[in-house]
Amino acid sequence: MKNIRATLATVWRIAMPYFRSEDKWAGRGLLAVVIAMELALVAINVLINQWQNRFYSALQAYDLDEFVREVWIFLGLAFTYVALAVYKLYLNQWLQIRWRQWLTQHYLGEWLDGAVHYRMQLKGDAADNPDQRITDDVKNFVEQTLGIGLQLLSSIVTLASFIVILWGLSNKAPLHIYGTDIVIPGFLVWCAVAYAILGTGLAHWIGVPLVNLNFEQQRFEADFRFNLVRVRENSEQIALLKGEGAERGHLLRRFGFVIANWYAIMSRTKRLTMFTASFGQAAVIFPYVVVAPAFFAKRIQLGDMMQTGSAFGSVQDALSFFVTTYRQLAEWRAVVARLDGFEMSVSSAANLPAHEPTIGVTSSAGSEAIALEQLLVKLPNGKPLVAANAFAIQHPERVLVTGPSGSGKSTLFRAIAGIWPFGTGKIAIPGKSSLMMLPQRPYFPIGPLGDAVIYPAEHGTIAPDKIKEALRAVGMPRLAEQLDEEAHWNRTLSLGEQQRLGVARALLHAPDYLFLDEATASLDEPSEALLYRLMEEKLPSTTIVSIGHRSTLDAFHTRNVRLVPDGEIHVLGGVGAAARAEPSEAR
Repeated sequence: MKNIRATLATVWRIAMPYFRSEDKWAGRGLLAVVIAMELALVAINVLINQWQNRFYSALQAYDLDEFVREVWIFLGLAFTYVALAVYKLYLNQWLQIRWRQWLTQHYLGEWLDGAVHYRMQLKGDAADNPDQRITDDVKNFVEQTLGIGLQLLSSIVTLASFIVILWGLSNKAPLHIYGTDIVIPGFLVWCAVAYAILGTGLAHWIGVPLVNLNFEQQRFEADFRFNLVRVRENSEQIALLKGEGAERGHLLRRFGFVIANWYAIMSRTKRLTMFTASFGQAAVIFPYVVVAPAFFAKRIQLGDMMQTGSAFGSVQDALSFFVTTYRQLAEWRAVVARLDGFEMSVSSAANLPAHEPTIGVTSSAGSEAIALEQLLVKLPNGKPLVAANAFAIQHPERVLVTGPSGSGKSTLFRAIAGIWPFGTGKIAIPGKSSLMMLPQRPYFPIGPLGDAVIYPAEHGTIAPDKIKEALRAVGMPRLAEQLDEEAHWNRTLSLGEQQRLGVARALLHAPDYLFLDEATASLDEPSEALLYRLMEEKLPSTTIVSIGHRSTLDAFHTRNVRLVPDGEIHVLGGVGAAARAEPSEAR
């Protein structure tokens, strides 16, 4: 019961925001209509149960007129039932897609808010494969929550409706043993209750391992799919290294987890299905066996017997809700657990500054310099990496940051960008200033080239002529006439070409501060020099801070800040000071 309450509380927390959202009236209206239709279907089942008594009694009495009348009544009930069932399904699916749309937008908004998605990776939280949780798990949650909820509602209403009928039939057809009537008020109801309790207990005992098995199956499937995507994205490097054999081995090992867990699900499902199928088949004949003595003693008619069998079956089905839906409940609970873990991970990453000492990035009015005060950048494990105090990047100077790999250069850039929370101290950014970071491997979304170059700006915000001019300026004239061509640009272009497009992006956005993290390292020195001269010409009022290892970059910068391995952490002092450090795990 504790687990049930916890699961229902989680479901309530995940589900209720939609029904309080801007789409709440449409969602509530659709849900109300679907529920009303479900109740109407139960009412028709009650009417059909009563119809069975009259129909079979007419057959037993050879009453043709009554028989014909009951056939017409049945046709009317059947037509109404079919119409309600069809439109209940249609409106249910309509509600599902609206709810899924809102929930997907909600999760995407939280996941992509600021640098939450990046912090989740840094923290190493248990919310593996967010893509699957936002796609498959959201879809399954909406579909299964509505399905199971409506089934449960139908079972409760059916139970309440048919218990009254079955109780009355118990009085009409008492327990008859060896010619003696044994009067037990509602004995057919108690038979159904006992039968369902026994079945529910056995089903839970057999099927409870399916909850964890389904959770693990979703995780293994997502992990296998994620690694297939990685192979596709890194196919060139794998081919160059002739790593196909190694990749095949890695993928097959991960797929082996999928297979092994599936075999466990198969074994447990076989046992559960064997029990539920046997339980269901026995329930067909059980009520007739119970009331047969009364029928053969001519205490009841054939119609009463058939109505009893139908009513007993309805009560037994309602009471056996957990037996018949156990596997579905196990899958649903695994989905709920995965979405709960995703929400917890997103919340933990979003609230990281509130729970742990973090680097504060603030906006400073009246200053034109980026100032680092009492800054201590750490690794996620808490190890100190870079320290800086009274260090400033003036506007519009050119600063070159050098040092060995692992000295924390890139991590310092991430801290200035506001996406690296681990550490203490403050970074003051001039108010209303724009920052742009160009990494060694720039990102280009799949789509038209023009949109990829101006990313993250929206389509149409920068004139095509300006984009073409920037492409020609960075030495990519052949691409200037392909702005509408769609492709996976990170795959179709070489790294050097991608870096040229990165510089074109910087020219188009013209930020106040431009940070280049080895953003031209894949180009030859003459091409690199050409791009730096181009930035000097086109971005005269932009502060440029570069990470690089080539001595030729000195000519394009007015100050060199070098991180030297000497001591426990890397230290940046005042203006012009060198840095001291020991090599660390971060670049």
